[in-house]
Amino acid sequence: MQLPAPLLRDQELDWFERDDGPPVFGFRFDSPQGLAREVDWHQHARAQLICVERGLLTTRTRHGTWSLPAGSGGWMPAAEPHTVVIDGPLRGWGMALAGPICADLPDDPCVIGISRLLNALAERISDWSPEQPLSAPQQHMMDVLLDEIRQAPRQRMHLPMPADRRLLRIASQLLAEPADDRSLAQWAQWAGLSPRSLSRHFRDETTLSFAQWRQQARLAEALRRLNDGHAVADIAHSLGFSSPSAFVIVFRRHFGLPPGRYQSRADQGLEGGLDPVRGLASPPPSG
Repeated sequence: MQLPAPLLRDQELDWFERDDGPPVFGFRFDSPQGLAREVDWHQHARAQLICVERGLLTTRTRHGTWSLPAGSGGWMPAAEPHTVVIDGPLRGWGMALAGPICADLPDDPCVIGISRLLNALAERISDWSPEQPLSAPQQHMMDVLLDEIRQAPRQRMHLPMPADRRLLRIASQLLAEPADDRSLAQWAQWAGLSPRSLSRHFRDETTLSFAQWRQQARLAEALRRLNDGHAVADIAHSLGFSSPSAFVIVFRRHFGLPPGRYQSRADQGLEGGLDPVRGLASPPPSG
């Protein structure tokens, strides 16, 4: 999930593609604006942990799409193909980890909660020189860092994508037009499936029912639009909710806060001494 070149120094870009040298190096980024377009598919020699302090970062992998709001960390294993989208200003920190120290760290992309200790360690590691070998105290801090990553709770900011071409066609259309409120039967007819087959295969391939997946897709888009400053009523209308109050109820059920308070808390980021904002953690209604 390496950040685009404008946010990183040349030396940092070079270390992303090398598995030799320091076992871990840290960096900070602060961009006043987002990117005009998605950074296309790419991969890196090192595993990465990116923490967003303010803003929103979205990444796609072959497993699905992840959104990182303030207070969350995105883990990307080495050599994992992915894309990057940055909507608006973005600030935070990152670490790149060499292969030998990642043996028992997650082997799939995920979003994790960032503890205060993990955040403090990252701040310290960002000041280390990649050219210098680790001292004994630095080695100890790195070991604690790895423990924090292993124990970090996973957050459900994941929107899994189906592999079947007919289901993928439906999912792609829903991402392009989130307000499309066609029924499961209508989508099945559009894709050349029976409603029963669509329902069964969608759950088999994504672990979510069709209704759950559509709702999570809308909520992921809602996060991006909140971050861009859109009004709650406009978001509700554009994403196909029956009313702003219906949107607020669904949003609060998933994220633990109504949209306005959630975004206010995210805007404060880790600077305000807040715990990470909650992700898509509670199960959406079945359907």
